[in-house]
Amino acid sequence: MKTIRFILISGLLCFLFTSCVQHQEARRPVSNTSGVFMKKSVERNKKLNASDEDLIKALMKKNPKISYFASPKGYWYSYEIKNDIDTLTPKKGDVAFFNYELKDLNGNTIYSEVELRSQVYRVDKQEIMTGIRDGIKLMRKNERVNFYFPSHIAYGYHGDNKKIGPNQPLICTITLNDFKPESVYKKELELNRTTVQDSVKKTKRVLSKPKTTTQDTLEQ
Repeated sequence: MKTIRFILISGLLCFLFTSCVQHQEARRPVSNTSGVFMKKSVERNKKLNASDEDLIKALMKKNPKISYFASPKGYWYSYEIKNDIDTLTPKKGDVAFFNYELKDLNGNTIYSEVELRSQVYRVDKQEIMTGIRDGIKLMRKNERVNFYFPSHIAYGYHGDNKKIGPNQPLICTITLNDFKPESVYKKELELNRTTVQDSVKKTKRVLSKPKTTTQDTLEQ
């Protein structure tokens, strides 16, 4: 009797164990859906990048008199104003002062310099368009450069949700007015702040002085 009971209990435990294992295995993913999605996404991006590059190359081909330079980062650029005297370019830790405008590949203005205003940019320390982030580090002071950015280093597949559409390559014209170490820039800001404060104090002192009237002058 004990033997039969032992066999029954053992069989029941074995059945429960097997059921649990089968249940756990049934919950495992049966296909590598994420891997397939990533592969398709990469292929789609490659085709898109190739399409952007073809458009930019076609644009450059139409303007054979302009000298174009290829960047290892996947964009091209040409000079409107070139500085052959200076050798320094902005680097991480500098503050760059520049103006820029954005056009489509047909030369139509999307955002003008007036709309975008003058920029104060802490190099590699602030969020900015990837193309500008890299391109500005190629520039010397007082240069004006046209950059031809494929969409993936411009505003990507989202655009800017305003004037720039999804997957839109851009011409970005940058004028680098100046750049300097951040430490120097901070000292200048502090000096300007102190100068303004002193000026305000001086103005207050002048305004607080009692006015001398004609009668006071006669009495003196």
